[in-house]
Amino acid sequence: MNNYISCSSPRTNLLQNLGVILLSLAVASCAPKKTETIVIRGSNTIGEELAPSLIAAYKKEHPGVAFDLEFKGTSYGLGALMVDRSDIAAASRPLTTNELELARDRDIAFNDYVIGSYSVAVIVNAKSPLANLTTNQVRDIFTGAVQNWKDVGGPEAPIHLHIRDLISGTHLGFQELAMEKKPYALHPKTFTNDTAIVSAVAQDANAIGYSSLESAKKPGVKAISIGGVAPTLGSVNQSQYPYARLLHFYTNKAKESADARDFIQFVQSSPGQGILNQMGFVGKPSPAP
Repeated sequence: MNNYISCSSPRTNLLQNLGVILLSLAVASCAPKKTETIVIRGSNTIGEELAPSLIAAYKKEHPGVAFDLEFKGTSYGLGALMVDRSDIAAASRPLTTNELELARDRDIAFNDYVIGSYSVAVIVNAKSPLANLTTNQVRDIFTGAVQNWKDVGGPEAPIHLHIRDLISGTHLGFQELAMEKKPYALHPKTFTNDTAIVSAVAQDANAIGYSSLESAKKPGVKAISIGGVAPTLGSVNQSQYPYARLLHFYTNKAKESADARDFIQFVQSSPGQGILNQMGFVGKPSPAP
């Protein structure tokens, strides 16, 4: 243990934290994983609803393939992959510099498969008079710099924030996409899934939150345009809507199993991409002819 942690750089601390994740994963699961089972670890954004739906569709044609799933965040999935406790790391962000360095230290190279993208819709109560916010206004609302709707063109009323829980990939993703990585405002209401956020916002006239594009279509809420651009599949694929990011499946290039590769190919196929689109994610746009 380093006796000078308080003096170490942020980069060193990040590497230490990644090391702790790797060590805990290695210790937590000592039994050898079964080769006929595809083990997936990682992002809550992918694991919450998308991965189970993709797997259910895949198993219709491959009933003999089993899956072992655990979703505790992108960092957890990458850590599991690096200690050979996972076949696929599901990630709702690219690899960080520190993760790449740690992989190089372990002589690991990744295959990076883009499976589509997710877009975060900013939602308000359906009765809100607001229909559009700028990126600066969204940032200021969620960081707490703006706390009353009147400051962004709404009524005289306090803003009630509804966000995802700390370990969610969407919690961090929205912070990066919409908040310039600044801290969230103090004491927001936190939820473990999009459905719960939508339900809470639908019951609170002064609420604001975020969800997937599909969840934003549910009764009681409406999606806000950002800078005049509505969150739609078209605006995401055309790189017009600002709050969108790629989804990845990572594998260990040297140890990628045939089963894992076959599942990934299904996800990237037309049927798999159709499932992404149906669930409010955004499938990869077809290449130009």
